[in-house]
Amino acid sequence: MAQNLIEKHDMNQIEAAKILGVTQSAISKYSNKVRGTTIPIETVPKVQALTDQMITLLMATPVQQTDVMRLFCQTCTLIRSQGLMCPLCRDNQTPVIDGCDFCNQP
Repeated sequence: MAQNLIEKHDMNQIEAAKILGVTQSAISKYSNKVRGTTIPIETVPKVQALTDQMITLLMATPVQQTDVMRLFCQTCTLIRSQGLMCPLCRDNQTPVIDGCDFCNQP
């Protein structure tokens, strides 16, 4: 999402960081592939469509956090169903974040 904001929406790292709720340093590290695990989601059109929807919501004022989280959960579910997640999540049959039931909410 950071790359999308920078490349498609002509934002700098500071602007992208503000929208995503992270630091500029984190955006730099993601962009330079120093931080985080890179998974090949950019080639999955359904994932890209959900990501684009999240970006649109994040750029809106006021941000609709519930809608963003719902799309985030849909994206995660799709990534898991396609086997695109990192090895930790692929090998883990239970949610990594214990107690999270957001995906089960109507």
